Amino acid sequence: MFLCGMPAGQTASGEEARLAALHQLNLLDTPPSESFDRITRMAAKIFDLPIAAVSLTDRDRQWFKSRIGVDHSSIPREKAPCGEVTDTGDLLIIPDLAADACYASSLLGQNGIRFYAGAPLTTRDGYVLGALCVLGTEARAVAADEVDALCDLAAMVMSQIELQHAFGRMDPLSGLPNRSQLMEDLGDLALDKAGTARFAVMVDLGQSHDIESISRIIGSTPIDQLVRDAAGILRTILGQDCNIYHVATTKFVFLSPPDVGEAAYLDFLSTALQTTRKGENSAIGITTAFGVVPLVHGKTDCTDMLRALNSAAYEAHFTASSISVYSDAMDEIHRRRFRLLRDFEDALQAGDQLRIVYQPRVGLSDRICGGAEALLRWRHPQFGDVPPGEFIPIVERSRFGKALTTFVLVSALKQLRAWKQAGLNLQLSVNVSACNLSEEDFAGEVASALAEHRVTAEALELEVTESAVMRDTRIALKHLHALSRMGISLAIDDFGTGYSSLAYLQQLPAQVVKIDQAFIRNLGKGERERTLVRSMISLSHDLGYRVVAEGVETGPEADVLQDMGCDEAQGYFFARPLEVEAFERWLATHRRPASGCGAADQAINE
Repeated sequence: MFLCGMPAGQTASGEEARLAALHQLNLLDTPPSESFDRITRMAAKIFDLPIAAVSLTDRDRQWFKSRIGVDHSSIPREKAPCGEVTDTGDLLIIPDLAADACYASSLLGQNGIRFYAGAPLTTRDGYVLGALCVLGTEARAVAADEVDALCDLAAMVMSQIELQHAFGRMDPLSGLPNRSQLMEDLGDLALDKAGTARFAVMVDLGQSHDIESISRIIGSTPIDQLVRDAAGILRTILGQDCNIYHVATTKFVFLSPPDVGEAAYLDFLSTALQTTRKGENSAIGITTAFGVVPLVHGKTDCTDMLRALNSAAYEAHFTASSISVYSDAMDEIHRRRFRLLRDFEDALQAGDQLRIVYQPRVGLSDRICGGAEALLRWRHPQFGDVPPGEFIPIVERSRFGKALTTFVLVSALKQLRAWKQAGLNLQLSVNVSACNLSEEDFAGEVASALAEHRVTAEALELEVTESAVMRDTRIALKHLHALSRMGISLAIDDFGTGYSSLAYLQQLPAQVVKIDQAFIRNLGKGERERTLVRSMISLSHDLGYRVVAEGVETGPEADVLQDMGCDEAQGYFFARPLEVEAFERWLATHRRPASGCGAADQAINE
């Protein structure tokens, strides 16, 4: 029993509902806040008293969200006047605690408090959260205008609580405080807990491109349920004393206890991660990862911390433990990625940074070159030659993805036109990214580019990956069928690395399958690996596709692939990607004899 007895009409179920309303606001055990402290100072000044507090009534304690003249953050709820305010919902004034039968022996009375006045903090639904109270060490009376002022200030406290909860501070899906609240709380902790070391942890339920693909295919409802389930699981794992923030669609952040050891905390996170995964709906095929960033309140910049958390969570998806601790080395990698993305726009305009190289595609039966793949290269003014595997994935996922493909496509068409004018007929392959297949009129833009540069559709081949098509299957297939009707050859790139390759083959109007180099590298490992490649070639032929092997680096690999019936190959064994002049010299000894222009070519030349 609390206070001096629970008043009539107060039921256990009513108290549980009140506590649920209090806990849902996520106010308990949060850092001090200037928005509340301002009201508390005003209350103390109006009453000319040394002590004032915003006191929230928890199950067995009075916890102070804001306090003036008090060193401790909470007191027991038993015989606490604010608890009586909570139970009655009424204003409570005790002119002299020493003369009150109940409160004379209370903790406050025993510590020299003589005067108390408290106004209830009541929600719109009628739940009393606690009290705005003022206290003094001398007995005194209260004037009517003071009572009015205390009630007005209590209403201001409730307005601030509802403002934080309802407007821009709480996520409606998870019911958790959002990124804005996290940033404010970190700012408060920087003042209240300066110098305290912790770990910030980001829980990332899945990589963004996977989430987007799932939402497009099966809708957002399963993702919403995943978020709600994860929020509940995290509450259970971390307990009521740990604040959890919902900072992005499928990302949560929480802080470790102060000054916890890294090894011990990583062990805890490993267990927490496994518990979280057990509660996931694994049928939708995403995997949770944890990013961890050390921080010191008052020294770590909050914005940098969030950036670091996102980076660590991203890297965690590629580690065996699915947990990644942010480091200076990781910071340098991500700063370089950002710099490359920022500078790519300038590279598109510079005219001397981006260029196309050409890797020959060779027929395995006669070792004659009939075409090549156009590949983008970037010579950065500061970093020098940037590996394509470093910058292309970054650019393709950005707003420059369309411009990247356009640059390669236009450059390839210009080169095809120049070769045709020189009497050289070749087919060039150009890679197409997911953002291109999501464009409203990609097929039309390709047709316009062909016409502008007076190149036949048969001279162009577009390479697409399964993941690019699956990003928006309906629009992608519409474009690919339109391109195929134009006479453009379509190739399935990186075949074998997707998750539904057979269904993929049946849908796409492609003519070529390119077996990913990962399978070619394994040819020498054993019969099982060779059987896999042989089966891929056989299946593709049975479905009417021409087969190209990527990444052929040795003569024995080329011979094995030829024996298996593979049609073409490209790789370092034949030639590395070559600058245009070097490619033309190489081609002079590896091309078919000139056979003149076809009818379509003659029409263009005329």
